[in-house]
Amino acid sequence: MSLTSHLQSLRKKHEHLSKQVEEAQRSPGTDGLEVVSLKKQKLQLKQEIERLSA
Repeated sequence: MSLTSHLQSLRKKHEHLSKQVEEAQRSPGTDGLEVVSLKKQKLQLKQEIERLSA
């Protein structure tokens, strides 16, 4: 897998997690720990994208 395609894949996962976080925050029955977990995953992806882009 090339670096470019790997970065694209990571960006898609990051975007998908963003949508999941938004949906979870709008849903009244969502557990706060689930939102925290999703945000943590999103941050890790962002850091990986930044590291590979540098």
